[in-house]
Amino acid sequence: MRTLVLGDLHSNWWALEAVLRAAGPVDRVLCTGDLVDYGPAPRPCVEWVREHADRVVRGNHDHAVAQRVPAAGEDGLRGLAAFARARQWEELGPELLRYLARLPVCETFDLDGRETLMVHGSPRDPLDDYAPADADGWRDRLTDVSAELVLVGHTHIPYAVAVPRPDGGTTTVLNPGSVGQPRDGDPRAAYAIIEGRDVLLHRVAYDPTPVIAALRTCGLPEEAMETAEALLRTGRRPCGRGAALRDAVPSLRNTAICPG
Repeated sequence: MRTLVLGDLHSNWWALEAVLRAAGPVDRVLCTGDLVDYGPAPRPCVEWVREHADRVVRGNHDHAVAQRVPAAGEDGLRGLAAFARARQWEELGPELLRYLARLPVCETFDLDGRETLMVHGSPRDPLDDYAPADADGWRDRLTDVSAELVLVGHTHIPYAVAVPRPDGGTTTVLNPGSVGQPRDGDPRAAYAIIEGRDVLLHRVAYDPTPVIAALRTCGLPEEAMETAEALLRTGRRPCGRGAALRDAVPSLRNTAICPG
């Protein structure tokens, strides 16, 4: 079975189209969340995932948009989210907002004989945890988790790490990276393919010009526009734009919603 794993679409339909063309035929689609916010095309992204993804988990931006949580700020990523969010409430409408609100924060299932856990952040904090790409950073996060495969998103940085478990086994943690807004210095859309025991990270180039043009047409404030264009063209924010965005999303920390 050939499985496409993707996440952090962030309303970038052009990047998603490029991923789908590059990935080719697949048997399953798994989505690690954050379908919306930032970009100019939330509706086609949400509609495609709703129709084609076999399993989807809720990301922090899905949660914020669905719950109508405003993003504070006028510049950088905060300004981008604040501007996009108000428009997306209107564009998505009640039906798609309900779809986002009802997405699970955690999924456990069998994937080709492997116990699999999927969550946007980490089992420790399903929505907001920025989990690092190293085994030591993941060891504590996997306490009481028995899954052989853990699928995550949120960081916008692709990685696959093998984490030893106390029972002598190994858990593979896979972050497919971001389809719509990579932040690792590589602007190409990121995704992963799982075939049997093989986990392969992929990138595909696409032209961000239509995305940037659509954002300009929306009337995005200049500083937020500068941040969006830098991310889309370079995979990095402009210098001096501060730390990673953490929206004012109701916290689910320490809530027993993602058992091992």
